[in-house]
Amino acid sequence: MQSIPNSEKSLASVFSQIGAGIYNPVVEKYDRGKTIFFPGDPAERVYFLIKGAVKLSRVYEAGEEITLALLRENSIFGVLSLITGQKSDRFYHSVAFTGVELLSAPIEQFQRSLENNPDLSRLMLQGLSSRILQTEMMIETLAHRDMASRLVSFLLILCRDFGIPSPNGVTIDLKLSHQAIAEAIGSTRVTVTRLLGELRQDELITITKKKITVHDPVSLSQQFA
Repeated sequence: MQSIPNSEKSLASVFSQIGAGIYNPVVEKYDRGKTIFFPGDPAERVYFLIKGAVKLSRVYEAGEEITLALLRENSIFGVLSLITGQKSDRFYHSVAFTGVELLSAPIEQFQRSLENNPDLSRLMLQGLSSRILQTEMMIETLAHRDMASRLVSFLLILCRDFGIPSPNGVTIDLKLSHQAIAEAIGSTRVTVTRLLGELRQDELITITKKKITVHDPVSLSQQFA
C-alpha cells in the first residue's frame, strides 16, 4: 500500500470532521464500473475517496467517452460548483474504476467548512492542481493515434500516480482488468490484451494477479517516444 503524505492525512482528517458534530459524513461503496454520478445530475454532495480509484470522463454527442482523470485514494471530487461560485449540475461522468469506498457530505456543509478552515482550502487547491496536471497528461495520451503508444503513456501515468517501488521496478497498485484499461484509453479489450502480451514478451512488464509491474519506466518511455 502506498504511504500517505502528511497533507493527505490532514485532508482525510479534516473531511471526517466536516459537520462539527452535527452529523457524520456518509460512507458509500461502489463496485467496479458503477456510476457515482452522471453529467447533468444535481451537484449536491462532495466526495472524499478513501479506497480504490475513480475515473472522471466526459461523454460527447457522438457517444465517445474520454477519460480526463483517474483519482487515487485521498482525493476530493465533485467540487466544481464551488469553483464556479454557483450551484450547478455535474459536468463529469464519475465511475468506480476499481471497487471504491467514499465519504460524502452535503456541498453546502463543505462550503461552510472551507470558509471556516483555511487549511482545508489550501489542501483542496493542492489536490486540484495535481488533478489538472494529470488531466493534461491524459489528453496528451489520447492524442496518440497509435494504440501501443497510448497504452504505454497510460501505464506511465499510472506509475506516477499509483506506483509503488518493488524489487522488479514500479508496481501499479491497482488490480486492472484489460477491459478497464481499454475503456480508459478508448480501445478494445482484444487490442489491450494483445499489446500487453507484446510488452510482457519484450520483458518490459510483468502482470501478477492483475497488478502490472513496469520494470523500467524510463526505458519504456524512451522506447515509445
